[in-house]
Parts: sequence; C-alpha cells; structure tokens
Amino acid sequence: MSSNTKQTQQWNSRFGYLMVAAGASIGLGNIWKFPYLAYQGGGGIFLIVYIIIIALMAHPMVEMETAIGRHSASDTVTCFENVNKKWGFVGWIAVVCTLMINMYYVVIGGWVMKYAAQYIISGDFGSDKQAFFTNFTTSTVEPIVWALILLAFTCIMLLFGITNVVEKLSKVLLPALFVFLIVCGIWALFVTDGAIEGLKYYLLPDFSKFNFSVFAQAATQVLFSVGIGWGIFTTLGANIPKENNLRSDAIMVSVFDTLAAVLAGFVIIPSAFAAGVDVQKGPALIFLVMTDIFSKLPGGRIIGICFFLAIIFAVISSLFTFFEIAIRTFEVKCKLGRKKGTILTAVIIGIGNIFVSLGFGALSGVQLPWLDVSGMMKLGLYDWLDSFTGYILLPLGCWLVCLFVAKVWGFKEYEKELTNNGKHGRITLYDKILTMVVVPVFMVIVILNVFGFIK
Repeated sequence: MSSNTKQTQQWNSRFGYLMVAAGASIGLGNIWKFPYLAYQGGGGIFLIVYIIIIALMAHPMVEMETAIGRHSASDTVTCFENVNKKWGFVGWIAVVCTLMINMYYVVIGGWVMKYAAQYIISGDFGSDKQAFFTNFTTSTVEPIVWALILLAFTCIMLLFGITNVVEKLSKVLLPALFVFLIVCGIWALFVTDGAIEGLKYYLLPDFSKFNFSVFAQAATQVLFSVGIGWGIFTTLGANIPKENNLRSDAIMVSVFDTLAAVLAGFVIIPSAFAAGVDVQKGPALIFLVMTDIFSKLPGGRIIGICFFLAIIFAVISSLFTFFEIAIRTFEVKCKLGRKKGTILTAVIIGIGNIFVSLGFGALSGVQLPWLDVSGMMKLGLYDWLDSFTGYILLPLGCWLVCLFVAKVWGFKEYEKELTNNGKHGRITLYDKILTMVVVPVFMVIVILNVFGFIK
C-alpha cells in the first residue's frame, strides 16, 4: 500500500490488490483442506456443489463485505457502526471468529514450515511417511515452536508496517503456486499408475451421494476457503480506491480461489489413489501425498522445497490479513494503538496455538462438549474449534451481513457504494434474491446440519 495516512492508504494497483485479496483467500483452505473434504464428500458431486455455491454465495458475499469496508474505510467493527451504531456486534463476531480460526490455522502453517525445512535440510522423511507425520504432530514441543515462529514473524511484519512487500511478492509467488500445482497434477496423471481412477472419482459426479451433509460441507468449505464471514474483505476493502470496480474484483477473487482449490484436488486426489494413501486421513493428506509424489520425481527434493515454500507464502499472505482484522480493531476501535493491538492479538492466538498443538498429542484426551439433536458428544480441541467457527460463527456472520445490507444499510445506499453511483451497473432483482433468500437459506442449512436436524 502507499504511505499515505491510515484513512487514505490504497493499493498501488488493481492487480496488486487482486493478488493480495487472492493471497488472503488462497491458503490452507484450498490446498490443505479442500482435497480431503472433496474426497469425503463424494468427489465429483462435491466439486459440482462447491462451484455452484461459489457462484451463488461467495461472489455476492465478497461484493457486500468489500463495499461495507470501502464505505467506512475503518476497522471491521467501526465499518458496521458507521452505518448503524447498534450493528457493531457483527464486526465483533468476525473478529472473534478469525482469532479462533487462527488458533489452529497457525499450527497447521507451522507443519508446512517444518516440511519445508525438512526438504531443505535433507529431504528425508523415512520409509514410513505416516510415522514421520504422526511423530512430529503429536510431539509436545516441536510443533509449538514452529507455530510460534510463524506467529512471531507475522506479527513483526505487521508491527513494523512493511506489508507492502506482500503486494509485490504476491504478483510473483501466487502465480508460481498455480504453476507448481499444474505441473504436479500432470505428473501424477501421466506417470503414476492408478491416478486416472482418482481423477474419475474427483471429476465424475455420483448424484446418489448428494445429501444435506455434502451441501453443508461444501458451503462451509466455501466460507473457509474464500474467506467470507471473517471480516477479510471489510478489512481489505477499507483501502480500495473508489474507482475500482468491486463487482468485477469480486468475480476475479472468487475465480482465483476456486481455481486454486480445484487444482489442489486435481493433484492430491488422483495422487493419493495412485500411491495407495488413505484419502480419508484428513489433515494429514497433503503431507503424505506430496512427499510421496516428490520422492519419485527427478529433482523431487528441489520441487518439494519450492512447493512447500510457496504454500508458506500463501499461508503468510493469508495471515497478514487474518491478523490485521483483530489488530486494526484493537488499534482503532479499542484505541490501544498499533503496538499494543499487535501484542494482544499475538498473545490471544499464541495461547490458542499451544493448546491446539497439544490437542494432537499430550492433550488428545481433552474433549469438549458438543450438543446436537442426538444428544451430547465430545470433540477434540481442533475439531471443536473447526466446527464452532466453520459451522456456526461463519454462517451466522454471513447471515447477519445479508440482513445488514438488505434492511439496515438498504439496497439503495449499498448500490451507490458497490457501483460507484451507477458507473459499474445496478443492483438487480437477482442480486436482491441472492442477498435476502439464497445466501441466508444456505447458512440456515449449514447450521441445521451441524446440529443434526437435517442430514
């Protein structure tokens, strides 16, 4: 961003903003989480549902959140309060949700750093890659160290205000990540036996597998992957020039994010089939599959280094925005200043990181209550945080944003901001139906599903 005052800071170029916005969206949600959810959700049918939800929900939500942010050019809470003082709680929900997501997101990001370091040091993960992964993630100290290194690096960068580097690097490294995914996918298909069966499973839909759970999983993954309901686009939108076309920007961000997720599935699922890896291993999947692929590639160690470094950048570029949501709120709304706001954010997330990391090992026996229609059940720390944020707070936040735009801000005022007083089109009946009916209904289905009312 340019070095003007906080109220007038703007991205140096539209392409720079799009790359940073895509960088905020493209991260672990696309490359780490999407492939195993796509497999568990039935492959091709999950992919079709996911793309439909992107078009009907992600695109309008990015438009709304970005317009809210640009209109007020402030922190996530104040953006809502500037329209109506009583609606600041919507921003606080986003802040709390993002802080909780970061409690496990940073831990997984630390795993990626460990794998990148292992490739740099030796490239040796032993004959049993599952054992290597399990021994590392369940150990008491090392995963926490990697998580805290990532946490400290992100906060230092934000504290000293040098995040303009992200805009420059995004223009190079995000396209590089797409290239790595394409190359790995092509190799998996044409060199590895059995990959074609995985590709068929991934691309060819079996409509008999469709149910509300598949829909809810796909919708929740869209929320997590694109980053709607977090406060990401209200935060980024605060720095967008008035002349930018928010509608086309929202389309581009949604397309970039979807392409990254689809490509990741294109690499991971066929490769897992070919390698005989249990694709339902969930969080472990990418680490097992990619290390197997690179071990068989000529120059695999170099490619492994580049691949995991590219993912680290995707993680860090996401974390800059994720952390900024809370930091700016503490700085501006709570009047703590930049330094104290950053420290408070780091402390909250860091404490969460320690507990979540231990939840995979020493505290794996700690179970938190989760109530659904069938009664009380228990979830581990990571699963509880993932369920509470992804299936309750994110849908609730989206539902409230729709209500805010339709009933509080009003479509007339929203249209002025979104279209720059009509220069970029008009709000149509279709747009209003998406805002008042389609997105809210989708969110209700997600919430009802997680509590077991519909399956």
